[in-house]
Amino acid sequence: MIRSLIIDDEENGRSALQMLVHEYCPDVRVLESCSSAADGLRAIVERKPDLIFLDIEMPLMTGFDLLEKISHLPISVIFTTAFHQYAIKAIRYSALDYLLKPIDPEELIAAVGRYRAQLSKPVADQFRFLMDKLAQKEHTHRKLAIPNMEGFKLVSVDEIVSCEADDNYTHINLKNKSRITASRTLKEIQQLLEDYDLFIRIHHGYLVNLREVSQYIRGEGGYVIMTDGSHFNVSRNKKEALLRHLIR
Repeated sequence: MIRSLIIDDEENGRSALQMLVHEYCPDVRVLESCSSAADGLRAIVERKPDLIFLDIEMPLMTGFDLLEKISHLPISVIFTTAFHQYAIKAIRYSALDYLLKPIDPEELIAAVGRYRAQLSKPVADQFRFLMDKLAQKEHTHRKLAIPNMEGFKLVSVDEIVSCEADDNYTHINLKNKSRITASRTLKEIQQLLEDYDLFIRIHHGYLVNLREVSQYIRGEGGYVIMTDGSHFNVSRNKKEALLRHLIR
């Protein structure tokens, strides 16, 4: 049984999430529903949950403020939020999980499933990475925290050659010929990389670094040859956009 807390200043949000958890995640037990970050901090210390569903925008103490106070604890966090796109980007970059309100049951099931698949809890470095990103500290700008089964791996954006979809996972190929299997879909990895002009989706299953394309071979859609020697087919409907980027 997964012991959890819900921390949200909106009563409707708390009750809606609690009902969804009860209906769709029967192995998750909500120990307490807290109406403020301060109340949530008290409950975390007293009840020592495995997982918390944490709202971001709360008065007096935000979800991020609370996170700073508990970053040393072995606890997993799924953020819940209705807005604040920059915060969402920072969460993605830190390999932490989040749910957008109103919460979709399938997204909830997927987020809890990712929690179950983790072999380790988030660590203090991961939370610090999030805080650095929120503060826009320079050294985090071109690095991503890629979530995997063991936790996460910090990767320089410039080192990524290509990304390949594998159902709910993504294989990330690096310049040093190593491969990371991320516990995120290709769409989610694409969202992580959308701030950079380096990457383009050339197929429903492939995302490539434009700087690492060494050749384009013509055909109905054609295919690209990457600097590491790998080949990827180009979808017919992606061909024009790819060629525009290659010759600009």
